[in-house]
Amino acid sequence: MYTSDPSATPDASPSSATPSTSQPAPKRSRLGKFGVLPQLAGTSFLVLGLFARLPLAMLTVGALTLVTTASGSYAAGGFSAGAVGLGSALGAPLLGFLADKRGQRIVLLVSALLNTAAIAALLIVTLTSATFTGGALALVLAAAFAVGFTCPQIGPLARVRWMAMTRRSPRSALDTALSYEGTADELTFVLGPALVGLLASLIAPWLPLALAAALTLTLVSAFAVHRTVLYSDRGTSAPRSLADGNTESIPAGKTAGPTSIAEHATEDHAPGARFALVLLPVAGMVAVGTFFGSTQTFLTAFSGQFGAAESSGLLYAVMGLTSAVAALSVAYWPQRFRHTHRWIASAAAMAVAAAALALPATIGAMLVALLFLGVFVGPTMVTIFSIGSAVAPAHRLGTVMTLLASGIVAGTAIGSGLAGLLAEGGGAAAAVVVPAAAAAVLLVLGAVSAVALRDVSRA
Repeated sequence: MYTSDPSATPDASPSSATPSTSQPAPKRSRLGKFGVLPQLAGTSFLVLGLFARLPLAMLTVGALTLVTTASGSYAAGGFSAGAVGLGSALGAPLLGFLADKRGQRIVLLVSALLNTAAIAALLIVTLTSATFTGGALALVLAAAFAVGFTCPQIGPLARVRWMAMTRRSPRSALDTALSYEGTADELTFVLGPALVGLLASLIAPWLPLALAAALTLTLVSAFAVHRTVLYSDRGTSAPRSLADGNTESIPAGKTAGPTSIAEHATEDHAPGARFALVLLPVAGMVAVGTFFGSTQTFLTAFSGQFGAAESSGLLYAVMGLTSAVAALSVAYWPQRFRHTHRWIASAAAMAVAAAALALPATIGAMLVALLFLGVFVGPTMVTIFSIGSAVAPAHRLGTVMTLLASGIVAGTAIGSGLAGLLAEGGGAAAAVVVPAAAAAVLLVLGAVSAVALRDVSRA
């Protein structure tokens, strides 16, 4: 049962009611640098944070599979998947803003209920529709939009909690947490579509969405009331550590030191300048999303040349796996390697590797190219999230983190559309231009960020 009294949590020691004036020395762990994460938040938070975001990775492909199967129309299925993506892109920043204003706990609990109801509505209107034209299709698309709009944003809000939990720790602790979060995102977005395909093909097309609803109702609710919510919610006191029994509190709205490299930025820049600084990582995430969407479409066209268009998802998953592993490596990068320089270096390598996608002539060679490309994708995403956390105003962390996530969703739609248009006329050879161009734009944005955040990086 959830309680707002930190000393009543199961992990609190009997002496936890007595505040301490200093943090205990970090415990050594077999997990290396990542051992600090369960010490800060508890192992349960890591597990919940990983699996509670799985429904988001299942919804778009789940809607596509369900509606396509029920209607027999690829167009209806595609429109439904697009409606989920559009709803998520628009709803995520609103949920982040509400979480900043009202606290994560109530926003996540309400969104979990609404999202479960929206998924149920999509299942009902799809499975009971005799035709998928006119008003019936409109109802399906409206339900799909609602599914995306109400989807709980676990990844962005988990990052907000990590920012608060690492407030009194070296910057490397936040980098470690964000590396873990990047890997968690990659793993779930590989596992989610695979799980949808497995359940839909072996049992029933409606089962993946039903499972997503059940996971949302249970795991998201558990994440919402997890004791780490004390760190992020306004109007509460944030204990230093709820995993090791040390419950010294920081009064709401106060911090013991810089939360990131950019408290200097938010203190020294006018609101308009702050907004411009936030736009840089958001634009970066749009470019990342454009890269993702165009790469998916390009791989579909490429594998279609061999009569295996249905295997494009597996090809894309290969890049996701190396990206997830590489994201973990960021925790071990030296702190003197500034975040803006990391952005430039990772994006430059990513642009070269993306351009190299035009070279493979066989599926085996493409697998090797994708394995190589993924090495640079994960670190790029982790770095941009780090910079986003740096430039975000302290009272708008949830809004900015969800904006970054929405940037990926919006960019994915842009990339899919652009690459699809080129593939229609010129096949895979034409579509490959888009991921390479997106990576090049990402490099330019990295260079701009290095100039705009020069003083912040020095801080």
